[in-house]
Amino acid sequence: MIPQFGILRWRLLSLLLVVAGWWALSSDVADAAPRDACQTGGLKARVEAADLDFQHRGRMSTQVHSYMTVKVPDTWPHARDLILGEGSTEQRNAMHCLLRGNEEPGERAAEWRFHNPRVTAGNGWITVEYQAFAWIKQTGPFLIGPWDIDVGEKKWPVVLKPPDALKGADWKRVKVDLGGLGTTHISPEPSSVKDGELVWATGKSLGIRVDVDPPWQRYFVLTHFWLLLSNVGVASWWVCASVVMALAAVRALPRRPSSAEDESGNTSRSFRRLAGGIGRALHNEGPRQAVLYWAVLSAAVVLTLLLLMKEIESPSWRALIGIATGLALVLVARPWIRPERPSAQKPGAEKSVAPGGQRRQARVVKVTASGVALLGALMVAAPHLFGQGPVLKPTTQSPGHFGLVLLGLTTLWLGLAAMTAWAWRFAREGGLVRESWTERWDRAPARWVAVVSALLAAITAVILCCFWWATNLDWKRVTWPSERTGTPREVSEFLVGFPLLSLGWVYAYSWVLAGIALVALLRIRVEKQRSEGNRLQRVSLGPEGPDFLLMAALFAFLVGLRQLVFAGASAAFYGLWFLLIILSLYALRSVGRRRSVLSLADGQFLSQTFGTPERMHELLKRSHEYRNCHHQIYLMEHGRMNGTEREELEEELREQGRWLSGQGPKHPAEVYSVVDVALAWGPGPHWWDNARHAAKLAFVFGIPASFAVVWLTSFPDHRTWLFTLHTPNGLLEIVAKFCAWQIAWAGAGMVLGALWRVLPGRRSPVRALSLTVAYALPVGVGALLSRITDTELSKALLYVMFMLIILTLTSLWLDMSTFREERQFWPTSFGLLLSIYQLRGIATQIAYVLALMATAAAIWHDLAGSVTKQ
Repeated sequence: MIPQFGILRWRLLSLLLVVAGWWALSSDVADAAPRDACQTGGLKARVEAADLDFQHRGRMSTQVHSYMTVKVPDTWPHARDLILGEGSTEQRNAMHCLLRGNEEPGERAAEWRFHNPRVTAGNGWITVEYQAFAWIKQTGPFLIGPWDIDVGEKKWPVVLKPPDALKGADWKRVKVDLGGLGTTHISPEPSSVKDGELVWATGKSLGIRVDVDPPWQRYFVLTHFWLLLSNVGVASWWVCASVVMALAAVRALPRRPSSAEDESGNTSRSFRRLAGGIGRALHNEGPRQAVLYWAVLSAAVVLTLLLLMKEIESPSWRALIGIATGLALVLVARPWIRPERPSAQKPGAEKSVAPGGQRRQARVVKVTASGVALLGALMVAAPHLFGQGPVLKPTTQSPGHFGLVLLGLTTLWLGLAAMTAWAWRFAREGGLVRESWTERWDRAPARWVAVVSALLAAITAVILCCFWWATNLDWKRVTWPSERTGTPREVSEFLVGFPLLSLGWVYAYSWVLAGIALVALLRIRVEKQRSEGNRLQRVSLGPEGPDFLLMAALFAFLVGLRQLVFAGASAAFYGLWFLLIILSLYALRSVGRRRSVLSLADGQFLSQTFGTPERMHELLKRSHEYRNCHHQIYLMEHGRMNGTEREELEEELREQGRWLSGQGPKHPAEVYSVVDVALAWGPGPHWWDNARHAAKLAFVFGIPASFAVVWLTSFPDHRTWLFTLHTPNGLLEIVAKFCAWQIAWAGAGMVLGALWRVLPGRRSPVRALSLTVAYALPVGVGALLSRITDTELSKALLYVMFMLIILTLTSLWLDMSTFREERQFWPTSFGLLLSIYQLRGIATQIAYVLALMATAAAIWHDLAGSVTKQ
């Protein structure tokens, strides 16, 4: 029995050992299952093609495109999951196993995809077509498709780095198209080389590497020096703009008679006069003081956002600077100031304002702005009161997001309030708003501050939602195929950086305030000239002295700024562009003084011809008779009119010339007719009236062009729309660009009307062409720079064509407005236009406009096609 018991004991022990081994083995398999959940160890996939294309000629930045086609046998456990819906968890997991492997989420921040990989099934295989693209805009490594590209300043190593599932695959073809770029190293030796295309026909991934040698134009824009140069260019724009605005505000002041001791030297006298003008502007409680303050503060704000806040790493200090900047701008703007000009208000308007009303307005504005600033400062000083940690910084705790959202909203609200306060101050003092609005503001400031505050709060919330929505979309793109949203820490990082991003975008449109200020100053000066009753000023051909400087600055701010993106390097040359725009307008005026229709006339001729409404009516009447005579002669020449002697018509025309010659010692009658003189004068008695009328016309004619520009920059194809959606301010830019272009067209029309009488050319479309040439002159510098840097000229040519078409149409309608008294004789506006230009002239004008539209359409088609093919 004992021996049998011993044998049984050994058998039980052996059985226990077997069970323990099986349990241990099963545990190891269970533990290994998550590690090999993709089951790619025995995957026999085939890579039909793995292409990488570089495209750099004529582009802002080098683009890289990756095309890969993978075939997976349907015996792979996850093969059938690939053909499921794109939103299913199984399909995303299968894509992750096949194309990502052990990559961490977020490693492909530079990679973009038009669409998710396309999947087809057939003949026992599942085919996956994977396309991606990226831009080379900064140094450092990034992944795109199965490639790893390490961007350096002078060398870009490109290495084939397939995911784990495809390391043992059968690679049929690998191709690298350099697109004209050079190389310094290639390994292994390619199977074929043709026109910059390197092709490897191999069965395995052999560690393919290509060291790309880019030209200097490509690696120079990646250096830190170029980034510094771009920042300096942006700073130079605002510095130049601020100097021009300050100079215009100082020169707009009436000069004081110089004393005898100032005659010691021209240079010292000029400096003393400038210093005295600045001092008087600072002490003057008028729009000139506001413009001078804004000229200094706008440059300071931009430099702070551009240089100071980007260098500060502490979120608390960045938030405090943003809050303090917004509050200071509101308080310095002082929107409660009432204009002191008697003409700015209706009789009795001052009596309608209760005593102490201005102090009440100031108190309401100060309390509201200070309360919002205090709330933001409290969030920075005591973040724990709002669920944040003891220090304002990104956190992994979701409850802290409420405080960060509140901080971002308050900071942005103050920035918007600052721009609103300055806009109201400029518009009110310049008489650009209705008197009913100012009266309501004077009577109930608290109500209007509450309404405006609520509106700004709604706009702030919309901006935050747009930024958040776009950022969330970008997180899904970067983390595809998991498509997860941001983690609590990533959300915190977004909220911490939101005030700086949003303020930068809002203040980038502060040039609109400069335009409002300049228009207000111009209107005030014109009103003053009219109130003085100076006859020579009433018959002035156009803005002179300080007025022309204001108009040139307005042209640069509102019009020239719109086409700054040229040669892929606009930021580095902002200041140069600003000065070129102003100089081109001065050059145009210089040419117009010698080539315009009214340049032959002197002051006596102008005063006798246009000095009174009766004289202007007489000129228009004789212009009507002049056109009738020419029309009758035309009919007689073609045998369609009898009974009138040609000599009588010719004598009447000679009498028209004698009337024009008798208006003064110097007259244009020897060269031009009464019709030419009337058209050159324009519809208004003063150049400011022409400017206002032309601005309204250009605004209307510019609506289709604004839609076209916005469409071309935001909607032309799926790629551009994809970028618009993933850019934080993309949706907001659609509305902002449309409004900005409408302002640009109106500003160009205003300059056209203001310079109407001094622009060269006999016909109105020629005047529009001359102003367009001044607008396009700096584009020549951009074209030269594009040639040197091998980049595209962007859409500048299309903008120029749109400008020419809009100004041409505006000029034609100005001619109709000049003879508006004859509108009663014609059933349609086209009939009036036909009467003005006669049959042959109107045919030429129509053909000219159609040719412009055809040219613009051709440029549009070329740009839209190039965008689609990219």
